[in-house]
Amino acid sequence: MTRRPSRPSLFGITLDALTMDETVQRCLDAVRRGEQIEIGMVNAAKLVNMRRDPRLAAAVAGCDLVLADGQAVVWAGRVLGVRLPERVAGIDLFMRLLAAAERADVPVYLLGARQDVLELMLRRIAAQFPALRVSGSRNGYFDDSEQPAVAGAVADSGARLLFLGMTSPKKEIFTAGHGRSTGANVVHGVGGSFDILAGITKRAPLLWQRMGLEWFYRALQEPRRLGKRYLTTNAAFLLMTARELVRPTKPPSPSTGSANRSH
Repeated sequence: MTRRPSRPSLFGITLDALTMDETVQRCLDAVRRGEQIEIGMVNAAKLVNMRRDPRLAAAVAGCDLVLADGQAVVWAGRVLGVRLPERVAGIDLFMRLLAAAERADVPVYLLGARQDVLELMLRRIAAQFPALRVSGSRNGYFDDSEQPAVAGAVADSGARLLFLGMTSPKKEIFTAGHGRSTGANVVHGVGGSFDILAGITKRAPLLWQRMGLEWFYRALQEPRRLGKRYLTTNAAFLLMTARELVRPTKPPSPSTGSANRSH
């Protein structure tokens, strides 16, 4: 019997308490069954931005799977009594699905980044996954008015897995508005993973990842652009967690209690 995954709530967002292996299997099952699933990833910065951007919050909440991309989210869950088995990093899921797609001959589409970065990444992916079937690709620079045509191109390619290497909230808005019409069984927003695979930016060493310091390693690479942003969002996330921790729990109303006792 398949274990039914729990869907706890953290900061008012329903998450899927899945391991990486369970997530990969869920994606492969969707391909096998012809289902469509959209994946939303949340880290500390995105949870903060979701409080400020209703469109982003609605787009993430509308995804079929919402996963803890950031280690800070897992730690906050522990503090607040919400069990998340482990971090499911977007780039790690991306790599696992590419490997699985190569083995099963499942076509993929890669959408995002600048054209030069995309081409460099495609060359590196071809070297790492020589049998992978890339049914199409496109850079991530297009206007909102072009979104239907872009989704149509993905659908025409026959791709079963679609990876979006775009920033938030653009990738979430595209997924919410056009994910289904791409025809892909799995739509996964991978953010800056294209830049990492292309070698443009470096990913933090494993120890830094385990310590939840990937954001700091990233900020060290682009301090002028990212330093203040990460410090601001991390401080806001700590404040969010502290407020949630001290928030009083509402007791059941007398009417609810009476109704329950009468049955």
